[in-house]
Amino acid sequence: MEYPAYTTIKVEMLESQIMLLALNRPQQLNALNHKMVEELSDLWARLRHDLSVRVVLLKGEGEKGFCGGIDVKEGLLEEEMNAPGFYDFQSRLGELQLAMRQIPQPIIAMVHGAAAGAGFSFTMASDIRVISKDARFSAFYINVGLGGADMSCSYFLPRLIGTGRAYEYMLTGNFMSAQEAMDLGFASRCVEREELLPTALELARTIAAKDPLAVRLTKEAINHNLDCAGLEAALKMEDRNQSLLIMHNMQSGRLKPFA
Repeated sequence: MEYPAYTTIKVEMLESQIMLLALNRPQQLNALNHKMVEELSDLWARLRHDLSVRVVLLKGEGEKGFCGGIDVKEGLLEEEMNAPGFYDFQSRLGELQLAMRQIPQPIIAMVHGAAAGAGFSFTMASDIRVISKDARFSAFYINVGLGGADMSCSYFLPRLIGTGRAYEYMLTGNFMSAQEAMDLGFASRCVEREELLPTALELARTIAAKDPLAVRLTKEAINHNLDCAGLEAALKMEDRNQSLLIMHNMQSGRLKPFA
């Protein structure tokens, strides 16, 4: 699939099945502005049906950090300066994280420096987090006069680290250090900055080598079973997926249903 020449994000294929996505406003700490919302929305929509891409690596350009949140200097458009208009804009912000969960490709976030506000949300909505030792995370929304529950934070953070600490971070806006992120199970790997890409790429290659349908159904099952009604509903989802994959394996000409 062809991708346009974006201006606030950069897209390149590192390998035939692994895409590198970079938030590309380094002078503004990769802050999310209206153009980036538009371009990310377009990218996620294209990836949802691009089966040639198996894994997406997500990073922020520049030395400052991953993403500093919403670009408050850009401010709101005139049509957003009222309740209906702002609500529409707010909805589009939240839809970015929903789209990240809906695409079949696992997303590996490579985080250095600050991931605050929207940057924190992008990190949480990713499937795997590889962080540098200077990475730090904040539900910064509450520090700029908004509620601490924004852009999927109240959904993802309690599920990732437990409600007790999630309440603390969301109510205070305090930063979570890289060490705290590792201790709480928020991140999978903590490495030096120069090791972010090699570490994430190793994980991506492992995932890309798996059957793409198996990877897709695994991500889908995790998404659904985070909210399922109980054990029985979770088992039904798993049973359906495993049955589909056994049939898929046999119809693909494999000698045995199991790899």
